[in-house]
Amino acid sequence: MEHADFKLEQLFGSKTRARLLGLFLQYPEKPFFVRELTRKIDAQLNSVRRELQNLMDLGLVIENPGEALAVRGNSLADKKKYYIVNRGFVLFDDLKSLFKKMQILVKNNLVQEIDEKGNISYFVFTGRFVDNKDTQTDLLIIGDIDQKILQKVVSQFETELGHEINYTLMPKEEFLYRQQVTDRFLMSILNGEKMVTIDRL
Repeated sequence: MEHADFKLEQLFGSKTRARLLGLFLQYPEKPFFVRELTRKIDAQLNSVRRELQNLMDLGLVIENPGEALAVRGNSLADKKKYYIVNRGFVLFDDLKSLFKKMQILVKNNLVQEIDEKGNISYFVFTGRFVDNKDTQTDLLIIGDIDQKILQKVVSQFETELGHEINYTLMPKEEFLYRQQVTDRFLMSILNGEKMVTIDRL
């Protein structure tokens, strides 16, 4: 079966809308202001405003959740408009679980792309991907791949997911040596909660 690149915008009609949805659903308790959203999802201000309006028309996003969040100031201009997901929205839970499943498809894209562009022996999702706040890295990649290429692929993935990713790239020899000397950092990953997607060691 041929691999088809899974892109959220194909399902939601617009890249900006898909990324906004992903961000709001991932942080349901967090209010965002427009410029913050623009920065986080790497989109144009106008398209963010347009898609926010679409999401508000749907009832999925609400504006200014309480005056308490307004920036203190005398004039209205000082008050920033905040946006937050409407947890009372009828499809909120369904969309949240849908986005969780779709992240798996996006992750598969990442694994495949890195695997094609390098010589990878071992690939693990850890850290924030398995809700482990104590691990210092989110991705452990053992093998050989050009740093610039890897950085570019991970940056695209970060934009798609709407958050920063810490990754560790380690040559196979170093991995085997660290394993031998039971290196603390490495052992915390290998013995901890993780999702192994490539294992050719």
